[in-house]
Amino acid sequence: MTFEKLGLNADILKAVSDLGFEIPSEIQEKSIPQLLESDTDLMGLAQTGTGKTAAFGLPLIQKIDFESKDTQGLVICPTRELCNQITRDIKAFSKYLPRPNVVAVYGGASIDNQIRSIKRGAQVIVATPGRLVDLIKRKAIKLETVKIAVLDEADEMLNMGFKEDIDFILSQTPQTKSTWLFSATMPKEVRRITKEYMDDPFEVTVGTKNTTAKNIEHVYYMVKERDRYLAIKRLLDFYPDIFGLIFCRTKRETGMISEKLEKEGYNVTALHGDLSQAQRDAAMKKFRERTVQVLVATDVAARGIDVDSVTHVIHYNLPDDVENYTHRSGRTARAGKSGMSLSLINTKESYKIRQIEKIIGSKIEYKKIPGSDDIREQQMMALVDRVVATEVNENELDKYWDMIYEKFQNYSAEEVVMKFISAEFNKFIEYYKKSGDLNASKNDKDSGGSNARGDKKNRNLSGDSQRFFINLGEKQNLNKGALVRLVCTTSGINSKDIGRIEVHGGYSFFEVSKSASKGIVAGMTGKDYEGKDFVVEETEPRKGGGGSYKGRKKRSGGRSGGRRR
Repeated sequence: MTFEKLGLNADILKAVSDLGFEIPSEIQEKSIPQLLESDTDLMGLAQTGTGKTAAFGLPLIQKIDFESKDTQGLVICPTRELCNQITRDIKAFSKYLPRPNVVAVYGGASIDNQIRSIKRGAQVIVATPGRLVDLIKRKAIKLETVKIAVLDEADEMLNMGFKEDIDFILSQTPQTKSTWLFSATMPKEVRRITKEYMDDPFEVTVGTKNTTAKNIEHVYYMVKERDRYLAIKRLLDFYPDIFGLIFCRTKRETGMISEKLEKEGYNVTALHGDLSQAQRDAAMKKFRERTVQVLVATDVAARGIDVDSVTHVIHYNLPDDVENYTHRSGRTARAGKSGMSLSLINTKESYKIRQIEKIIGSKIEYKKIPGSDDIREQQMMALVDRVVATEVNENELDKYWDMIYEKFQNYSAEEVVMKFISAEFNKFIEYYKKSGDLNASKNDKDSGGSNARGDKKNRNLSGDSQRFFINLGEKQNLNKGALVRLVCTTSGINSKDIGRIEVHGGYSFFEVSKSASKGIVAGMTGKDYEGKDFVVEETEPRKGGGGSYKGRKKRSGGRSGGRRR
């Protein structure tokens, strides 16, 4: 099957050819003809990296009338990074079409510039839900002319608390539109959207629910809790040509791991919610351009990363939610390439591996943390390969040759080679000379272990939670979904750790599992919500009826919620 046989027009095929696309992926082959031939709704179940953007982007632009300035196509996605990526792709697909205007709208960028771009006539808008809701309420964007609405990574959007925003956005669009939904997993919340907003959708499935790509090798290593960081170093040293991601649970852990690795000479950078948009963009630019080998990231910050040729995904900690394991691992082995998903667990977490295996339908192989001899061999051969691949600039070296020859005239060729390798390698050899065995077993005592069994219990917040007060509410345009996102993005916790939420006129209360509550106040200190400063405080457990201000404890920094910076 080729793209020519899918029914795409000549201008789009020319753009596809320019991009180097030759053979459509499975999701493209199954989706594009169906979407071109009819005005059907579509539900696509496929992993990240299977070519979903082209699967909906190509038929979308073929159905758009670019002679009109009306907004006809709407793509909703969870993150700024993914929003920009989809926009770039759709612009590339439509470059030979007449006067296309594809506009990305997302938080963290100038809303005035985005409004000006929309007013010029945006036939396609790619948006994150929060910013899109803001533009609708400002009457800066009207969706009554939308013919096609695309929900990309629907499960991610719902997991991030965008349910109410998506409901509001779709209510502003015509009932006659086509709705195309793409998701890597299909939880009940996504099923609800398909039943409420779609009419007998055509279903396309690539793989099965929650499965990961077949060309990913899944491995886990067992270490004592105190040895996690040392184990990460071993893995990075064992794979000297790695281009990958290290996933951590919290922003604090992400920053700490990245900083320590960088100080020890590893080529890494961090991506987490405490970074400014400029810092996030700079980190992603370094990673995309491969000026760094490894990106250390939280799950929330890494959503929407679309970078090819990632060789390894390393789970510094296993995620609490198995679906996040699927999303993490899906960052590697794209476009038919192979990859590795490596997990570190402590001596109490082997049950989590069994749970993940059952759900993803794939075996996770146990391996031992590489020893010093194996690592030194890998590093040595990587050095030799780099030397062999180095081009010799004879013209520049000729003028120094007499001096070089004089220095080495008393050494054989073998001795010269050994000296060059030793000059590069001696410190590494010394470091691993006295390194011990980091591998642990289930029978080992691990005083530094995490509450592995407690993770599951903590999802039930009843009786095991901390209640917080925040001086933001309905008057500040805060709803439950927005509060979930605010807490998750500022504190780096998973939405499943958030329990009961009460939103009142000018304040709100929310509960967080005890295990995830320690960093809430510190994580939210100094942040703002839509330009408004706010205060977060611990408060007493809820008793009986509505919330009150009584019993508050620790304060976060910042001024009152109603003031602008």
